[in-house]
Amino acid sequence: MYRALIGCLLIVSFGVSSDAQEQEATDPWELVRLFEGSWTGSAEGRFGSSTVERTYGFILDDAYLHEENISTYPPQDFNPDGEVHEHWSFFSYDRAQRVLVLRQFHDEHIVNHFVLNTGLTAEGVIVFDSESMENYQQDWRAREKYRIMSKDEFIEEFYLAPPGQDFELYITTHLERTD
Repeated sequence: MYRALIGCLLIVSFGVSSDAQEQEATDPWELVRLFEGSWTGSAEGRFGSSTVERTYGFILDDAYLHEENISTYPPQDFNPDGEVHEHWSFFSYDRAQRVLVLRQFHDEHIVNHFVLNTGLTAEGVIVFDSESMENYQQDWRAREKYRIMSKDEFIEEFYLAPPGQDFELYITTHLERTD
């Protein structure tokens, strides 16, 4: 019995070791690594039209991919005073769940916590669905969808879903690399 127990422990430990080595061999940042750099573009949506400046860079010993975004809305019919919207985002890798996570901090004090939707993510499309929305109605849902056009261009779509309803597109941002 003792030998059987030792044998089982060895099999389990080799399985864990092999699994850990496989995880280390893959790049958890593969889906979002292409964002690193500076981007400019425009956005259209429920909030009007804007110009967008964005940067992505790895921080804290490559533990997080940090995004800084500034969207400038000039005076327009929908928004006669215009405005500047800022948000910061942090992509991280949750090792326990083996999934990319996205947290967005908006200047309206809203914090969105997203998790990669592996069922909808495919070649050239990355989808994150909200798990929680701080300082917003908790029964609403949000979605971030990135359509990768090339290594120098992507389209980001932000969706919201009221309680019990489907997602509705709120804003589309088209960005091109500047560096």
